[in-house]
Amino acid sequence: MSRIGKKLIEIPATVKAEINGQDMKVTGPKGELNIKIHPAIKAEIKDGKILVLPARTLIKSARGLWGLYRALIANMIEGVDKGFEKKLEIEGVGFKASVVGDELVMNLGFVNPVRIKKPEGITFLVEKNLITVSGISKELVGQISAEIRETKKAEPYKGKGIKYQGEKIRRKEGKKVVATKK
Repeated sequence: MSRIGKKLIEIPATVKAEINGQDMKVTGPKGELNIKIHPAIKAEIKDGKILVLPARTLIKSARGLWGLYRALIANMIEGVDKGFEKKLEIEGVGFKASVVGDELVMNLGFVNPVRIKKPEGITFLVEKNLITVSGISKELVGQISAEIRETKKAEPYKGKGIKYQGEKIRRKEGKKVVATKK
């Protein structure tokens, strides 16, 4: 039995959810998201709550998919209601970022600036050394944030690079010069 899958999902008053066969559509003040539910899982709306159940208990993978789809649906509802955001910090001399049109342009010490196109449903905001990625899809916000961070990960000696806000970078000691005796 899935502990996560058994939990009911509350639907806020501002959100509207519809299930049509294996397709689910969630609409809220921030936007609209769709998902195709796996055939081994079924979802029902009862009394303003969504109940996710395994359609076939004989399939071993249905137990694993049960909790997954419950979490995906809960994230969709939270996304269209409140939205998601991730903040990244840029650290280093001369490292900077800016939004130009629909692209995030970052100068990270490479020959050319790094450009990341903004996908539909994502917004970039840059304030000094802080990049904010926000949108209604938790999956897409996390993916774009990971791609931004991957362009120049924070290195362990000086901490220069891009890291998530609040992320701790384990620091290493540099090489020490030892005097030799003659």
